Amino acid sequence: MVRAEMLSDPRVYLLAWLAAFCIGLSKSGFSGISMVSVVLLADIYGSKASVGLALPLLIAADLMAYPAFLKHGSWRPVWKLLGPALVGVALGWWLLGKISDSAARQVIGGCVLMMVGLQAFRRWQPVGFDRLVDSRGFGVTAGVLGGFATMLANAAGPVIQLYLMARKVPKMELIGIGARFFLLINLIKVPLNARLALITEASLIENLKLVPAVALGIFGGKWLLKYVPQAVFEWMVVIFATLAGLRMIFW
Repeated sequence: MVRAEMLSDPRVYLLAWLAAFCIGLSKSGFSGISMVSVVLLADIYGSKASVGLALPLLIAADLMAYPAFLKHGSWRPVWKLLGPALVGVALGWWLLGKISDSAARQVIGGCVLMMVGLQAFRRWQPVGFDRLVDSRGFGVTAGVLGGFATMLANAAGPVIQLYLMARKVPKMELIGIGARFFLLINLIKVPLNARLALITEASLIENLKLVPAVALGIFGGKWLLKYVPQAVFEWMVVIFATLAGLRMIFW
């Protein structure tokens, strides 16, 4: 747990605000940048404590992002991913108390890089990749990896977004589907985090201080998204996700 004297330092709170801003920005479509918040919150609050602290911020962001992108996407792709994602959530919840923080970071980083590799495969072998995407196993694997990563470190954004990009989902529809999926899955995670004592009265007080930065990230990101072309958007997601995956494995 973070020390009280650290939290009294304005520079530490500035970093916490930056992490919360990145959470909001990720919900507006720049999903890979959510890894910045994962790293910052873990450094400030501690790896496991940061999981429970981030979850209410993510839910607040989901509640703001969902109406903002309500006309984009639908619930149908969410229901397809939900079953496998719940399997991944259950596995992640079980592992959270069994493995070290460093091992968890490496596993999640590996999951993200795997999805980046699939995106590269899509560009280099489009015919073969189209056959892979159309298989039932592809969606099941993405759902399980996403559920696993979101339970261990609230880090499933790049996994799910890369999966949807691979299905050639347009960027605004992709964000709408993501808003629905993560609102539902994050609400499901609340009792699991509470059972592990990762959500506490102290963590909720910290959440209240950081929620305004989440709102700034969401609505600033929505404005920025209008000016980012589809191709640039896809490359930004891939670059953010790659850097995030490498960061979690090696640094």
